[in-house]
Amino acid sequence: MKILIIGKGYLGTRCAETWKDEAILSDKVVESVEDVEKLIDEHQPDAVLNAAGVVGKPNVDWCETHQAETIEGNTILQITIVRECANKNIYLLHMGTGCIFYGPKPDGTPWDEDDFANPSAVYTRAKYAADLVLSTMDNIGIARIRMPLDSRPHRANFIDKISSFAKVISVDNSLTVVEDMIDVFYQLLEKRASGIFHVTNPGSVNHKEILTWYEQYVDPSHSNEWIEEGDLLKLGLTNKKRSNNIMTSKNLPKLGIHMRPAKEAVEDAVKKYAEFKKQ
Repeated sequence: MKILIIGKGYLGTRCAETWKDEAILSDKVVESVEDVEKLIDEHQPDAVLNAAGVVGKPNVDWCETHQAETIEGNTILQITIVRECANKNIYLLHMGTGCIFYGPKPDGTPWDEDDFANPSAVYTRAKYAADLVLSTMDNIGIARIRMPLDSRPHRANFIDKISSFAKVISVDNSLTVVEDMIDVFYQLLEKRASGIFHVTNPGSVNHKEILTWYEQYVDPSHSNEWIEEGDLLKLGLTNKKRSNNIMTSKNLPKLGIHMRPAKEAVEDAVKKYAEFKKQ
C-alpha cells in the first residue's frame, strides 16, 4: 500500500517513520486544490493520510487571537484536500481531535462517535466544523485522537508537556498512545474505512498516574504542584478553558480493531520513554 501523508508535522512524521517504504511524507505546503492534485498525480497513492492543520505556538491559545488562520488551516484546508481526493476517488483518512468534547457527557457515559460535540475554543470549533462537513462524504475516515502520548521525546508529546508544568490539574482523561495510534491508522487505511473513529485507548488515565510513572521510570526528582481545574484560568495559565473528557469507540470494534487499555498502554509508553532518554 502506498500512503501519501500530507502534513510533515510530529504525528505525520512518526507514521512515515513506522510505515517506511509504504509512506510518502510530503513537505509541500498545500494551499489549493491544484496543490493537492499535483501531489496525487506525482505520487499516485493508494490512500491519503491528512495530518495537516494549525495548532498554534506555543499552544492553542494562539488560535484565540488568530481566528482566520485557524479556520483556514483546520476547516478550509481540510475541505480543499478532501475535494481533490474525492475527484480522484482516493480514500482519505483525516486526523481529527477528541478535544471537541468538553467535560463529562450529560448521561455520564463516555463520548462516542454518534455524539454531537460541544466545542468552546476557536481551535476546537474549527476542527469540529471540518468533521461536520467531512462526515457527510463517502470514502473518508475521520480518526479523532486525544493528547498524544509517545515513547519518544517531543515538545508535542504529552509526557514532555505534563512533566514540564510546575502546576498540574488532577483529572481523568482519554489519551492516545502514539504507538497504538499508528497501528490503528494503518488498519483504517488498509480497510478504506468510512465514518468517524475515536482512536483513544479504552478507559482513562489520571494525570497523577502519569506523573507517578514518570517519577518511577524517568526522573525520581520530578515535582509539581497540584491545582484545581478552575485554577488554570484563575492563575492565567491558560486563556481559554481546556477540554477534559473520556471517550470511547463504538466503530473500531465493528471493524475488528482494538487498542490496549489506557493504563497499560500509557505505563508501557513511559517505560519506553525512559529507555529512549538513556540513549
